[in-house]
Amino acid sequence: MTRTAFITGSAQGIGLAIACRLAANGWAIGLHGLASPAQQAEALARVRAAGASAVHFFEGDLREPQAVTGLAEAVLDWQGGVDVLVNNAGMQHTAPVTGMPPEVWQAVLAVNLSAAFLLMQALLPGMAQQGWGRVVNIASVHGLVASVHKAPYVASKFGLVGLTKVAALEMAESGVTVNALCPGWVETALIEPQIAARAERIGGSRDEGMRSLVLEKQPSGRMSRPEEIAEAVAMLCGDWAHNLTGVALPIDGGWTAQ
Repeated sequence: MTRTAFITGSAQGIGLAIACRLAANGWAIGLHGLASPAQQAEALARVRAAGASAVHFFEGDLREPQAVTGLAEAVLDWQGGVDVLVNNAGMQHTAPVTGMPPEVWQAVLAVNLSAAFLLMQALLPGMAQQGWGRVVNIASVHGLVASVHKAPYVASKFGLVGLTKVAALEMAESGVTVNALCPGWVETALIEPQIAARAERIGGSRDEGMRSLVLEKQPSGRMSRPEEIAEAVAMLCGDWAHNLTGVALPIDGGWTAQ
């Protein structure tokens, strides 16, 4: 069956990997993100090549509630409804609690938590009405445990896990599931500077730098790849997973098992 999926923050990285994986089902895929025209064109081409029956790139600043509401309306108008929502977009800023700028606190919570709430509020009724739907919130290991200097990020991801569980309970009899994935380290372009800095510090190769960085908290010593997170999303979207709801699933190499 052809379904429609909308993935926020899907111009690159984990979000784009999720979009390509769901496109392989032959679904219509709505992309979203802050991207240049060239980046948008590249993302659209990759998702088409992966097998999407239709694909469209939506823009919207998730820091602004009105923009999020407008984004939801545009997505609904595109295919007449949405079957799968993946709240993947996120931002982070590191600083101690006492030095965190209030405007940064507000921006991180707006993108990581409030935007997910507003999109769910707009899209869940249609899923419930048709008797089938999947919401997958990309939280983080930091939705389960904390780290220093990440107060707004940790607060937003803990909130996203809580929101996931409330929505799962409210949707339990509707045929709609709501789950969260909680990745640990994921190998994306965004963390390459950290890997390079660690490799230089220990005087080792890139792989040695990566392992040293990961082992500080993640016992497996290995990062996940975006494509592996995408496979977990695809699993949660399966028809068989109708009773898999309200879960905050760690993909963290044992980080939160400690």
